[in-house]
Amino acid sequence: MVQPVDEGDGPDTSRRGFFDRPSLGKAVLVIVGYLAYYLLVGRAVGAVFGDEVDKDDVLATGASIFFALVLPIAIGAVTLLGFTAAIGRLRSVFRRRPAVGRPWMWIGPALALLAVVGHAAATDWSGWRPEQLVLIALLGLCVGLAEELATRGLAVRLLHDAGHSERFVMVVSSLLFALMHVTNVLSGMKVSTVLVTVVYTFGFGVCMYLVMRLTGTIWSAIALHAVTDPTAIFASGGVDEAVTQHTGGWSALASTATILMVVFAFVAAFLVRGGRRGRTDSPGLSDGGGAAFRR
Repeated sequence: MVQPVDEGDGPDTSRRGFFDRPSLGKAVLVIVGYLAYYLLVGRAVGAVFGDEVDKDDVLATGASIFFALVLPIAIGAVTLLGFTAAIGRLRSVFRRRPAVGRPWMWIGPALALLAVVGHAAATDWSGWRPEQLVLIALLGLCVGLAEELATRGLAVRLLHDAGHSERFVMVVSSLLFALMHVTNVLSGMKVSTVLVTVVYTFGFGVCMYLVMRLTGTIWSAIALHAVTDPTAIFASGGVDEAVTQHTGGWSALASTATILMVVFAFVAAFLVRGGRRGRTDSPGLSDGGGAAFRR
């Protein structure tokens, strides 16, 4: 059975601009541009406030967390919001749509949430100071907003409005999300670890796409993303660290849920169906609906 979905939003402005003619290349350009900007902001913040950052343990102090991690991504998130508004797509990204999908699609988001619960339960909360808890939670919120806005927001909207199928949009937007994390190699992360991160983030990206479509709003993906990174940090005791300090059942639950989530995401990439949408060449024109998640 085909479930219709309203995708005919287009840009919010009647003025014709560069992004009023959406394409795959422009979706890639948004992600590359954001990454370049974020890295430059990080370097600029480091040049000015580098003395506040603990090079041995970036989570050691509140100031280190704020200047090394929170401030760059917060600036990136605010700038992305401004950019989205400037190109006339703020309403189309954040407005609620009809919730579409099949019951089996909830498996992915449920596994992602189960990993969050496992990480939270495996955390030694007594080892964290209040300012660390608050700032890392703020970091998660900024990461969730910035990365979801860039990928499940702008990239997805550009791909949808360019007329691509549901499967193409889900897979390519998730792949763009995964490739964003290749830049971790610049911070000294081992290439093997980066490759594992890319595989995980692709799977996570698919699940965030599904939860957005199942609930009809990007805010659900932002919220789930916003609690995923902080709980992983709390459980592992570091940024981009494996959760190895706990060997109990909760940690095992989180690890198992994460692995199953990635497996599910790759399977879902083959199961999701959806017809192509009409290309929107004029701002504000509807693409006439289309099919989503046909199974």
